[in-house]
Amino acid sequence: MTNKCILIVEDERAIADTVSYALKKEGYTSHHVLDGTTALAYLAAEKNSPACLIILDVGLPDINGFDLCRKIRQFADTPVIFLTARNDEVDRIVGLEIGADDYVLKPFSPRELVARVRAILRRQHDQTTQVAKPPITPPRFNLRLEAGRIDYFGQSLNLTRYEYLLLKTFIERPEQLLTRAQLMDLVWVNANETLERTIDGHIKTLRAKMREINQNDDPIQTHRGLGYSLHLK
Repeated sequence: MTNKCILIVEDERAIADTVSYALKKEGYTSHHVLDGTTALAYLAAEKNSPACLIILDVGLPDINGFDLCRKIRQFADTPVIFLTARNDEVDRIVGLEIGADDYVLKPFSPRELVARVRAILRRQHDQTTQVAKPPITPPRFNLRLEAGRIDYFGQSLNLTRYEYLLLKTFIERPEQLLTRAQLMDLVWVNANETLERTIDGHIKTLRAKMREINQNDDPIQTHRGLGYSLHLK
């Protein structure tokens, strides 16, 4: 048995009684009001059980059902099924465009109406209980050799030639301690005039460019007096 309260807004008591009886047989509770003003008051009253769905007659005595739906949509997204005696395509389109979930023509089968109620509530339940998939986190580094580029958390780093070669060397040797002399041999090939301290400046600019993308990540570790290494975690 379900414990769902359906609000029936219908000025014809006989129709409302038939709908209420069909809902009760399927385990739903219902509350019936005769006009739009009373419906709005019921929905606004905190002491009342919140309606999980509204069955709404288009031809109410005090307000058009479409206008009432517009008012309801200003403060609630409760599913709405329209009841109407008019088989007019324009009316159906208007009803759906202003936020109705379904549209049932009079005369109707109470069993069909209850089936539509059940389908809407099941769909709503599935949407609210669906387990959200965790966001896909891009890899820290993506070495694009053909393009001569390196992506950092999905964003391309704007690197100079030696910055690219230096970071590429680290990525290809993760967790490995590399001395300044080793980095000079691997990166600054045939650059005999370059001093080892140049490496420190390039490391500094690399870190600055990575911090622009992720301030909380610093994968290059300094080993004082020894050199540098790239940590993957």
